[in-house]
Amino acid sequence: MKGLQRSQILPTEEYEEALGTMQVSQLDLFRLLDQNRDGRLQLREVLAQTRLGNGRWMTPENIQEMYSAIKADPDGDGVLSLQEFSDMDLRDFHKYMRRHKAESSELVRNSHHTWLYQGEGAHQVMRAIRQRVLRLTRLPAEIVELSEPMQVVRYGEGGHYHAHVDSGPVYPETICSHTKLVANESVPFETSCRYMTVLFYLNNVTGGGETVFPVADNRTYDEMSLIQDDVDLRDTRRHCDKGNLRVRPQQGTAVFWYNYLPDGQGWVGDVDDYSLHGGCLVTRGTKWIANNWINVDPSRARQALFQQEMARLAREGGADSQPEWALDRAYRDARVEL
Repeated sequence: MKGLQRSQILPTEEYEEALGTMQVSQLDLFRLLDQNRDGRLQLREVLAQTRLGNGRWMTPENIQEMYSAIKADPDGDGVLSLQEFSDMDLRDFHKYMRRHKAESSELVRNSHHTWLYQGEGAHQVMRAIRQRVLRLTRLPAEIVELSEPMQVVRYGEGGHYHAHVDSGPVYPETICSHTKLVANESVPFETSCRYMTVLFYLNNVTGGGETVFPVADNRTYDEMSLIQDDVDLRDTRRHCDKGNLRVRPQQGTAVFWYNYLPDGQGWVGDVDDYSLHGGCLVTRGTKWIANNWINVDPSRARQALFQQEMARLAREGGADSQPEWALDRAYRDARVEL
């Protein structure tokens, strides 16, 4: 009923102001960025971190333009020493970003999407797709049924999604979005905890639009090696052809993968860095896909508590008794009969 909405919006000024109040010294920030610990910030080290919360996709050229504008790199070598970084006013960085309105092509993700309810009472097509996912993944029905609804995405000509992982690691400071309320824990950050991704291709794309896995089949993984000699393997607008694996959209097919490694004890372990993937630039026509994400908490106890609570609610009052924060339940009233 709500139709398609833009998949990504830029942060508000209030968000940037909140970032500015974080109690992190510039020395600590420098150490965070300086991954090779050589006391200098190379372009690739800055590029690896510039997308934290900002939403713009920065290129080496963008970084150097920004350095020049805010006079952060006096010698113009593209490398910041600790002294040069300390002399920089981070507020100038935020002012620079605000002054330069981002075009759609400059965002991490350029697409539109909506969500389709798949739970009890959904249209038979949506229920049938969920049953296929159940058979494909061989996971317990309660895990699949309590996961996110289907996301449908449209990429127009020029659409893309730079390489990313679908889920995030769960540290002591984070919690999964789907289990946070039943867990009754107070933590500062949450993440989506998408154990598995099932991606459906809904049409044949005239030009481009492949799904790229830049480091699939690499023998080793090194985040900094993703950016070499001004080639950023995560950049799906410019360097998709350099990715190790590319899947061409073919209507009626699907690809699925795991976003976590096993923990060796039959449960979810660490995020699989090799699941890094993105949507290549659509050069001609339109691309339609759909995603089913299977949500599992790396904490076995929290996942069990979540499932028990949802089962209790269903016993006591049926599906309608599930609260609005139940992932798929929250979208039930947004459906429309096909």
